[in-house]
Amino acid sequence: MGYKVGIVGATGAVGQEFIKLLSDRNFPVSELKLFASARSAGKQVEALGTTITIEEATETCFDGLDYVLFSANGSLSKALCPAAAKAGAVAIDNSSAFRMDPEVPLVVPEINGEAARAHKGIIANPNCSTAISLMGAAPLHKAFGLKRMFASTYQAVSGSGAEAMKELEDQLKAWSAGEPIEKSVYPHQIAFNALPHVDVFQDNGYTKEEMKLVNESRKIMGLPDLVASCTCVRVPVMRSHSISINAEFERPVSVEEARAAIAEFPGVDLIDEPSSNTYPMPLDFAGRVNCGVGRIRQDIGFDNGLAFWVVGDQLWKGAALNAIQIAEYLIK
Repeated sequence: MGYKVGIVGATGAVGQEFIKLLSDRNFPVSELKLFASARSAGKQVEALGTTITIEEATETCFDGLDYVLFSANGSLSKALCPAAAKAGAVAIDNSSAFRMDPEVPLVVPEINGEAARAHKGIIANPNCSTAISLMGAAPLHKAFGLKRMFASTYQAVSGSGAEAMKELEDQLKAWSAGEPIEKSVYPHQIAFNALPHVDVFQDNGYTKEEMKLVNESRKIMGLPDLVASCTCVRVPVMRSHSISINAEFERPVSVEEARAAIAEFPGVDLIDEPSSNTYPMPLDFAGRVNCGVGRIRQDIGFDNGLAFWVVGDQLWKGAALNAIQIAEYLIK
């Protein structure tokens, strides 16, 4: 059986990954429709072995579709996801528009896939750093009972889009040529730098990105009282986010049991041999389906504590791949 699939924001970075992954994963597509802004409407792109004309995304464009994958901004998702659901499609949204809506499931299939089945036409995809972090934290929660979690993220520039990737590349070229370094995407130079600033600062001193990890983790893992804190940092890496996590658990922990829990969890690769300098790194996880977990060790600052390191492709598990996996879960 094939499914009629639409992609909103098809010309963007995540939209392009949607197209690639639908093909790579042999998703059962009987028809693919691509939507974008009026500016891009009429352009033709190659997808799934055929030429498809991009249509303008409107409230009336979703008739007959089974699944609509949204990679657009929150305001557009807010306007169009309900229209897709009303037309009979399942809208899987990559923006933050519906993540904390109590009526909308927020899903990482390996962790809480069953929540997707309670949808009312819209399913939310988590923030990129949340999804990747929880691929390391969730199996340990299952084994030991997560009590507190403190995270520091090291986020690739591709999380800010194609212009940010070009800015990093241009700054590196300018530096090597001895030319002035220009900036426009970020408030400071990103080349050879680290910016403790991802998203907009809020009244409590945290950024929206940092609070997303806290609030979304509670919802996905069903832990409304989870104590968590996060600092998000943008680093001069092209693709794949990395997260350092220190966690305290309800039950006694051991490194051996933690490694076993990670190794058995779907969607995760255990890469943890520090004696041979073997651990997950962003270069190795760009374009990789699984996330990597390593540097697992007893956290000497906690009773029943573990410290560990998680890496994942934020355009895949942190965005397009997770959304497609949600659709695959529903189909199965």
